This record gives sequence, C-alpha cells and structure tokens, in this order.
Amino acid sequence: MKHVIAFAVKGIASLVLLYLILGMMFGMSFGNVLFITLVLGMVAYIIGDMLILPRTNNLVASVADFGLALMVIWLMSSVLPNGGNLFSMSLISSLGVALFEFFYHKYISNNVINNSQTSQNYSGNLRFQTEASEELTPKRAEIKNRKEDK
Repeated sequence: MKHVIAFAVKGIASLVLLYLILGMMFGMSFGNVLFITLVLGMVAYIIGDMLILPRTNNLVASVADFGLALMVIWLMSSVLPNGGNLFSMSLISSLGVALFEFFYHKYISNNVINNSQTSQNYSGNLRFQTEASEELTPKRAEIKNRKEDK
C-alpha cells in the first residue's frame, strides 16, 4: 500500500509540474503531457526510487532522475506532435522534475523504503578497504640478524 500511495503522489505532482511547464509554457496538449508523465513516472519510480536511491544518497538519485527525465521527455516529445525547441523544453522540464525528486526522495526514504534495506546493509556497495603492514616488506638488517642468531 505504501508503494501505491507513493506512486500516486509522484504521479499527481509530476502531472501538475509537467503540465505547467510543457502545457502552459510550450503549448503541448494535455493528452501528450499525461502520456509523458505516465511513462516517466513508471520508469523513474522503478529505476530512480527503488534501485538507485536505496543504494546511494539523495543527490545521486536526483541527478540520475534528471538525466532519465531529460532523456525520456526529449525522446517522447520528439515523437509526439508539438511545436517549439525540443531541447530547451526537455531541459527546463527535467530541471523541474529533478527539483521535485530531491524532496520526494526524502519522503520515499522515510516512509517507503525499509530502513534495513538502506545502503548500510547492501553488500554490493563496493566500499573496499586496504590493509598494509610492515611484515610484508622486512628490512634487510633484520633478515641478516635472524640468520646470524640461528
């Protein structure tokens, strides 16, 4: 149930945000904005919120969502009929989505993602540590002294 509520919050907020930017500023139809919002919402929820966010931090997930939103909005708006500069439209929309996602990730982290699944228990986090000691490279004088003692 937590995922349904979180996805609904994301969908409604993204629809309002994208309609303000794409619909009002760039004249895209509501149907096209709704279609872009549904596709972007599903892809970003699965990749950004459920895969990237639990394994990294909020900033990394927000930057990933920016890139994902830029790619999805640009590709979908190039196929759908509309007018205007596709790149500036996609860039402004992606910046708005990334700003929203930054605050949305705090909600997801606190309410949806189980605290036992966060990055501290994830074995694939690749935080390696190297240990070095002096026993691996003995000094020549110590070796000579050991041979003479025997």
